[in-house]
Amino acid sequence: MTPTANTRATYGPVTAIGRSIFTAAEASGDGILLMLRALRYLPMGAWRRRGEIWTQMLICGVYSLPVALLVGAFSGMVIALQVGLALVDWDMAERIGAVTPDAMCRELGPIWVGVILAARVGSAMAAELGTMRVTEEIDALEVMSIDPARFLVLPRLIALTIMAPMLTAYADLVGTLGGAVVGKYQLGVSYGKYFYWVRRTLSASDILPGLLIKAPIYGLTIAVVGCTLGLRVKPAEGAEGVGTATRNSVVVALILLIVLNYFLSSLIRYI
Repeated sequence: MTPTANTRATYGPVTAIGRSIFTAAEASGDGILLMLRALRYLPMGAWRRRGEIWTQMLICGVYSLPVALLVGAFSGMVIALQVGLALVDWDMAERIGAVTPDAMCRELGPIWVGVILAARVGSAMAAELGTMRVTEEIDALEVMSIDPARFLVLPRLIALTIMAPMLTAYADLVGTLGGAVVGKYQLGVSYGKYFYWVRRTLSASDILPGLLIKAPIYGLTIAVVGCTLGLRVKPAEGAEGVGTATRNSVVVALILLIVLNYFLSSLIRYI
């Protein structure tokens, strides 16, 4: 039986949703397999590509540092201001020294650095590898029996996984200092009282989970998403395909960061 126009119109949205789910599942599988292929070459592949790893660390970390510092500082200032205004009524404004660094180290530092890296680095990886796919450079590597997972993907995974915790540490630090400035000049909390509560309440259990668990996982996720979507570009898609991959890499990475943040926060409670 040939479907009528009404039938096609009825099932059109269903077909589109099914196609989207299939594409998302396929891309997820490609990403996991790409990551495993790349990590298979550790540690010899990393040693042979150490020059490229240093280059990627420079791009991912050093060039992203000013943005991370700026966002980290104002994140700490906003937290200190909002919490301080609420605590002023209870004559406990100095307790912002207990709240601000804890919020920065546990949540704001890792997630904001992840957002910065997804927007700045993950999209660049997708664009770069997508362009290489369109210009058939990836095909040339495969013809020469060079695995793109080792040659291109592995250095990016390692670099972003290493630099994400470093940027997070700087963001946590400047966020804490930004909170001290707000406490001093807007809430009347002296530096001495502020850092007294920082020393009294902040512990390794507040700092290390964000630096050693959340940040590396965020960095690895962003790199996998950017590289996967870049390599999935088809040469026939041209510049349009590269643009789509770049845009989608940011969207997908941000969604995954938010989802991972919830599950990691829940898991860390039991560690």
